[in-house]
Amino acid sequence: MNRIKLLFFATLRDRAGTKSMDIEIPSDLTIQGLKDKLAQDYPNLAQSMSSVIVTINREYAFDEAIVPQNAEIALFPPVSGG
Repeated sequence: MNRIKLLFFATLRDRAGTKSMDIEIPSDLTIQGLKDKLAQDYPNLAQSMSSVIVTINREYAFDEAIVPQNAEIALFPPVSGG
């Protein structure tokens, strides 16, 4: 198992009901697997997981990336601007 820290920003923080949490995940879990797990375990986040922006240790991550040991994962809603 791999213990990671999740950080939630903006509307995701409101939906999660917290700004951060520590969770245990399987050692070979991908970012997509993590998003699927969060959608299942926290239904308030499910709708956001398809468009969320993810960083691993402060670097942007793609869905196929494996979550490293003791990582800090930040989740951001999509950003729009003008």
